[in-house]
Amino acid sequence: MATLPSSIGRPAQEPARAWWRFPIVWLVFGLPASAVVAATASGIIAVSHADPVVDEYKAGLRQAAEESIERGDAHGTKGAIEPAERARNHAATPTR
Repeated sequence: MATLPSSIGRPAQEPARAWWRFPIVWLVFGLPASAVVAATASGIIAVSHADPVVDEYKAGLRQAAEESIERGDAHGTKGAIEPAERARNHAATPTR
């Protein structure tokens, strides 16, 4: 009786592949790395191209502050801001 070769019935073993040959590795490392690069680029753009303060807006604020001082309803007095304070305090009151 003839004997069968010992390799029959056993699964063939593949040679081990290097870690960089698996596509999932590139997703695991690549996606977070691309997020870091994009965040860094966004930060650089935001810092280097900051919008200047508009002078007309500052002038308007200054004029409004002067007018409120002339009328007597500046921040030091209660007059004009009392309804806003009352609404703020009412909104912050806890309910049962």
